[in-house]
Amino acid sequence: MGDQPFNDTFLRACRGEPTPYVPVWYMRQAGRYQPEYLNIREKYSFFEMNQIPEVCAEVTRLPVEQLSVDAAILFADIMTPLKPIGIDVEIESGTGPVIANPIRSPKDVEQLRPFHPEEHVPYILEAVGMLREQLSVPLIGFAGAPFTLASYMIEGGPSKNYHKTKAFMYTEHDGWQALMQKLGNVTIAYLKAQVSAGAHAVKVFDSWVGALNADDYRIYIAPVMEYIFDTLRETGVPTIYFGVGAGHLLDEWNRLPVDVLGLDWRTSIRAARKRGITKSLQGNLDPSLLLAPWDMIEERAKQILDEGMEHPGYIFNLGHGIFPDVKVETMQKLTHFVHEYSANKSIGH
Repeated sequence: MGDQPFNDTFLRACRGEPTPYVPVWYMRQAGRYQPEYLNIREKYSFFEMNQIPEVCAEVTRLPVEQLSVDAAILFADIMTPLKPIGIDVEIESGTGPVIANPIRSPKDVEQLRPFHPEEHVPYILEAVGMLREQLSVPLIGFAGAPFTLASYMIEGGPSKNYHKTKAFMYTEHDGWQALMQKLGNVTIAYLKAQVSAGAHAVKVFDSWVGALNADDYRIYIAPVMEYIFDTLRETGVPTIYFGVGAGHLLDEWNRLPVDVLGLDWRTSIRAARKRGITKSLQGNLDPSLLLAPWDMIEERAKQILDEGMEHPGYIFNLGHGIFPDVKVETMQKLTHFVHEYSANKSIGH
């Protein structure tokens, strides 16, 4: 695969440059909807798949080969850097990350250790290096954002309302600042190491930050996100920022020194542009539609593409990740459709 000419369409779209067609990749494009993934998963636990570079690289590569997408995203979990800093986390099937020693006080924050990627997660960096050699499309490295990591660390696992996290944020001013600073440093160290190892772009997943209103985001979160994206500028690679249910935060995000904003399905591309969002955009087919009849998927994809192609700097994706019930054939068909439909229409006119 690595002997094919390098396809940089995705990187050009990240930078807002014209592209011959709309590039496409999918969140959770490596995962349980793939029979091949399930076969590998039978042999290893989630963290083991991460810790064996050959397996991590294979799982990352699979969807690129299978779907013909324009970018690969490293197969890992946003929890990966938390164990080394002192958080006892396990990924429980059907639940997600479960933490045995949640953060309950500023003292718990003080005890968190610094993160040294080369020492703590050498296997991730080795997988990135392998993929750099093997892929003919860009590799996206990624990390969890401080708020989203903090929400797991404080709640002890997934949450519907983030009451404990917000209570800590509102009441423990110094503890919250210290936590954001520490997690900001983790995110920066982790992503910089992935870039040094060969990642072509990096994405920060702030999956649950939509739980905050814009004022709270501005006060409690924006400073650390500015610090992260500002520091990542030094790497010279494109940066992407994404959260779910966060359309009300787009104006705040637009002020950050980030290159690409990922939209979920609740905010249309056109609505974002009308609000004055000038950055490159990524998104945003509702993943649930992947179970709908093909003509409906095609119609919705067409609508999204028409809006996305009104300006250069557009990447087709889903509004959240692919889930296990989706068929591989659907994803193959969708990728082919996005490529073919957008290649026949001029972008940015």
